Amino acid sequence: MLVNWYAPSAMAMERGGDAPVFADERQARIAELVSVRGRARIGELAEQFGVTEPTIRKDLRVLQSRGLLKRTHGGALALQPSVEREFTGRQATNTAAKDAIARTCVQLVRDGDSVFLDSGTTVTAVAGALAAQGSGMRLSTLTTSLGVASTLADVPGIDCVLLGGQLRRVDGALVGALALENLQRFTFGLAFIGVSGFSEVGISVGSLAEAAVKAEAIERARRVVLALDHTKVGTTDFARIAGLDVVDVVVMDKTTPAVEELCAGYDIELLTARA
Repeated sequence: MLVNWYAPSAMAMERGGDAPVFADERQARIAELVSVRGRARIGELAEQFGVTEPTIRKDLRVLQSRGLLKRTHGGALALQPSVEREFTGRQATNTAAKDAIARTCVQLVRDGDSVFLDSGTTVTAVAGALAAQGSGMRLSTLTTSLGVASTLADVPGIDCVLLGGQLRRVDGALVGALALENLQRFTFGLAFIGVSGFSEVGISVGSLAEAAVKAEAIERARRVVLALDHTKVGTTDFARIAGLDVVDVVVMDKTTPAVEELCAGYDIELLTARA
């Protein structure tokens, strides 16, 4: 699906799409589009911005020289490679943003809900926000994360079930055939999913085993909520979980018009968390 990020004005068309006066604005919009979508093709960009393909190639050369994207044979890729790091290291990054996202996510939970919380630092923060809220609600929760289970284990009113499976040391997540088999015994109203990549290509993480568990959880949820900070936008990680059509709500700390357009194109509710 091609989202109409930019339509040239009548004046721009009259003066010519290649007019230098519009180059800076066009390049800025191209950079934003690529950063959100993760990639873009020259032909699509030329049609979208009402200019020639050689003009787009020149724009991409300029943007690459500024370190804003990487040119490819047929277009461009976002420069946001995702490297899987130790959970403790990721916990220490963007903590204020993750806490704000977690507080917003908790507002989506209602008394009596059944909730799935998967692995990831932002979803662990959601568990912390639920625990901090205390015993105001009765919830049934299911998780594949040792950290989430530890956080919720002693909270009055919250029944927490930890799935079995193979333990990933990098983040304390349970994956593998046993986790997938156990997941098939449950359904839940809300699923809070953490990702390391969010773009028009879909949602992704660095581990194929983790992606399989997240995909199965999404299949069994009535409402899917992505909890992610803005650094994940435009990134495509190693293992694709699903397309954006499975997502109901995105909760993030910062947004842009391009992100808003992308979410609107897939009928995704976008919530911006405030610190």
